[in-house]
Amino acid sequence: MTGFWLLLGVAVAGWVFGLPRRMLLAAVAAVWALVVLAHLLAPALGAFFGGSARGWLVAGGLAGLVLAYRAVLAWLRARAVPVEQPAPAAAPVRDAELDRYARHLVLREIGGPGQMRLREAEVLVVGAGGLGAPVCLYLAAAGVGRITLADDDTVGLSNLQRQVIFRSDQQGQPKAQAAAVAMRALNPLVQVTPLLRRITEADADLIAQHDLVLDGTDSFDVRDAVNRACVAASVPLIAGSIAQWEGQVTLYDPARGGPCLSCLFPTAPAPGLAPPCAEAGVVGPLPGVVGSMMALEAIKHLTGAGQGLRGRMMIFDGLYGESRMIGTTRRADCPVCGSGLEGGATAP
Repeated sequence: MTGFWLLLGVAVAGWVFGLPRRMLLAAVAAVWALVVLAHLLAPALGAFFGGSARGWLVAGGLAGLVLAYRAVLAWLRARAVPVEQPAPAAAPVRDAELDRYARHLVLREIGGPGQMRLREAEVLVVGAGGLGAPVCLYLAAAGVGRITLADDDTVGLSNLQRQVIFRSDQQGQPKAQAAAVAMRALNPLVQVTPLLRRITEADADLIAQHDLVLDGTDSFDVRDAVNRACVAASVPLIAGSIAQWEGQVTLYDPARGGPCLSCLFPTAPAPGLAPPCAEAGVVGPLPGVVGSMMALEAIKHLTGAGQGLRGRMMIFDGLYGESRMIGTTRRADCPVCGSGLEGGATAP
């Protein structure tokens, strides 16, 4: 072992005194050669250094291979021609955007990164009626980059009492197109795609192209179909509903531990229990309040700000000026997002 400690001592001394790498390697090689010669020519002296001639030769050969490999790598690196990889060009932030979104940019919870997430987001809004009107206006104003708006209805005179995105001279026009015109006029920096049709359960592929869905329709059958498509596509769904003086907002997201619509409402309400607004009536500003809450939750969800409504439902009573929050849970036996069997396995 004396030879090993001699080699180690030479290496440490060279490192301490700052010898050039070549001189240090030469000194270590000289000591190694001395030990090998001692074993070959003077066995008694070789025994003092320890080991055997074969062992020292093998160790030296392995060290030589490592050094040769490193030398070849260094030679290749020195002759390699670097390939310029252009960085992905992010769309530059324009002065108009800085001014337009200035109040977002100074918010600690949104700021520049959050505003960029809004600009890159793709959102589907189902329904351009009472709830859809404020949702569309506020998402466009907030700078959500790509908004798809689906509605198969046309603007009617009775809509104008609460659907503030439309004008009197737009009666008879498709709601999706008329709303898209208003959104582009409000913010020409966003991309709006109108769809003049309903969203059905078969639209999971369409929904999968979006980061978030907002449903403001007033039919349980349509809400159920949208919910099923969102569950199939694993896309979060912000749902709102209104009647007379009351409204509610929640986030359905079973893919991330929250419930879906069917967890809370597994069957359609009995006839007469949940009449549409045309029958039951609705106070004009109520959809503006609830729709604005939906837009707020969408902005929070897309930017990661605050606490969202996954596992919670906000209920607003406009007649008495009250709001309350209730907890919601996912059902293991839910026929849409669970096992579908009473007492079945826990939903994933």
